[in-house]
Formats: sequence, structure tokens, C-alpha cells
Amino acid sequence: MTQSRTVTELAVYLGGVVQGDGAVLISGLGTLETAGPEALTFLANPKYASKVAETSAGAVLMAPGGERYGRTAIEVANPYLGFAKLLTLFYTTPHEPLGLLPSSNVSESATIGEGASIYPGACIGKNVVIGKRSVIYSGAVLYDNVIVGDDCIIHANAVVRERCRIGNRCIIQPGAVIGSDGFGYAPDGSSYYRIPQIGIVVLENDVEIGANCCIDRAAIEVTRICRGTKLDNLVQIAHNCQIGEDCMIVSQVGISGSTKIGNHVTLAGQVGVAGHLTIGDNVLVGAQSGVPSSLPANAAYSGTPTMPHREWLKSSMVLPRLPELKKTVSALEKRIAELEAKLNQEN
Repeated sequence: MTQSRTVTELAVYLGGVVQGDGAVLISGLGTLETAGPEALTFLANPKYASKVAETSAGAVLMAPGGERYGRTAIEVANPYLGFAKLLTLFYTTPHEPLGLLPSSNVSESATIGEGASIYPGACIGKNVVIGKRSVIYSGAVLYDNVIVGDDCIIHANAVVRERCRIGNRCIIQPGAVIGSDGFGYAPDGSSYYRIPQIGIVVLENDVEIGANCCIDRAAIEVTRICRGTKLDNLVQIAHNCQIGEDCMIVSQVGISGSTKIGNHVTLAGQVGVAGHLTIGDNVLVGAQSGVPSSLPANAAYSGTPTMPHREWLKSSMVLPRLPELKKTVSALEKRIAELEAKLNQEN
């Protein structure tokens, strides 16, 4: 943890504006409920604005123009982002370069960059290249001919299969598998013939992979996760998928093979995406949606099958009333039948 900083120093670091006493010393961060006089908290959601009056925090990070209730504040355009930067400042320290630690299993043909750290129990295969300052934790396995860029972190028990390429500043959380065989089988009568998956996976710069994710290698060419994309835990990406830049793929999403996803796409939790389709740029798909066909860019979708989000909201309001509506329709059908029978008798 870094040394205490004044509110003014933190404001300069964030490019913010101080309202109140800039000399207040801040030694840590906390929530609106738990922060003490030497801690800074933040208000990102106006829904909780009244809690600013109750907090014991030494200062509050908030958007310009908000009610301070007499508290010292740092005003920034994006308090949530500012708080994330302060978490990095106060609580994140660079990894100490440790080199090859005892009991790490590193091939003689591997190339290890300056300042890298290979922990005990890590297994580094033949002709692997690991960049400068990268960290490979215990139990991680890098198969032959893997390339890992600079400043990467590969956590315990993650696996990177043969020939896959990892860019700079990537983070792979525990248990993730990069380059597992794609699910490919050719029908052979009543059985199936296994199709060799000879492609690779490429993670571009600044990609982060959550715990226990599985990213399948391409059948022939490349499964690619583009720059800046973040995967939550338990995400499955099938062979030959292309995921664009700065996407957010939330937990338990499954993306079928050969799907192309544009830039800045958000797939909320448990979204299922069919194969061989395209999702355009700036699309948001709501949680537990099923995507059976391509989606145009710059829109929000929800439901199974997916539909424009506003239409889904209207439909979801009707669903709880379906039993009542069914009874009403049945009653109307019975009434119509009685009226028709009566008319027939009169004629």
C-alpha cells in the first residue's frame, strides 16, 4: 500500500477539482458505509446521494455539481473510473522480478524475458517465449512454442496450449484454458470421427481472461480475442470465433463456433450465442438471452430468441398475466360459441 496522500494530490492525479479542504490526508479507500476519516469513498450512483450526508469518510469522489453535505470532495466526470484508479494507486504494487524459482520446470530451449518470474511448479515447454516482467504462477502450464508478451500475469493452474500467442499486459486467471481442442466431429455412420484442431488462439494486448474460462483453438486458422476485451469467469468461446476490441463478456456466456463479434459489445451473464453469425459493434445483449441469428450494430437486445430490448420489456410485462389472459380468452370463446348457437336456433 502506498503512503498517505492529500486530497489535493489525489485530485491532481485524477485530473479532478477539490471542493472543501484539500489538505485532508487520505491513507486508504472504503465504501460510503465503512470509510473512516482517513479514507476516501465514492458516489457513482445518484440513487445513494443521501448517504454522503451520513458517511464518515475524509473525502468523497463524486461527479461535478452533486450535493456534498459539507464533505470535502474531489469532483471528476467518472467517479467509478476515478475510484478504480485510486485502488490501483493505493493497493497495487509491481511484481518483484524473481527469475526462475526452485522447482519451476522450464525447458532449456525456452526464452525468458528480463524481470520475469516463474514460480515453483510452473511448467514451461520447448521453445516458449516469455516477455519482460511477465509472471507465471505455480501450476500454470505453457505447452511447446507458446509466445507470451511483456507484463503478463498467468495465474495458478491456467493452461496455454501449443503455439498459442498471448499479447502484452494480458491477465489469465486461475484454471483458464487457452487453446483447448475445438468441438469438431464429422458424422461417420452412427459414430463420429474426430476432426483434428490444428489452429491456435491469439489474445491481443490488454486482454483479460477470467477463472475457468475455455477458449478453443481454431480448427484450421485462428480463434482471436482482440485488444482490450475482458472475459468474466466460466466463459466458453468455441473454435474460430473472432471477438472484437473492448468487449465485455460476462460469466457463463457460451459462444458457438465461427461467430464474429464486433467492437465494444457487451454480453451479459448466461447469454448463449449460436454459431456462424455476426454481432455488430456497440451491441448489448441482456442476461440469459439466446441469440439465434445475427444482430445489427448499435442496439440493445434481450430475450430468447433475442428481440430489441424495449420490445422485450413490453413482452415481459405481459408474461405474468398469461394465465389470466388465457382464462379470459377461454371465457370469450365459450360466450361466442353460446351466442352463435343461439343465433343458429333463432334462424
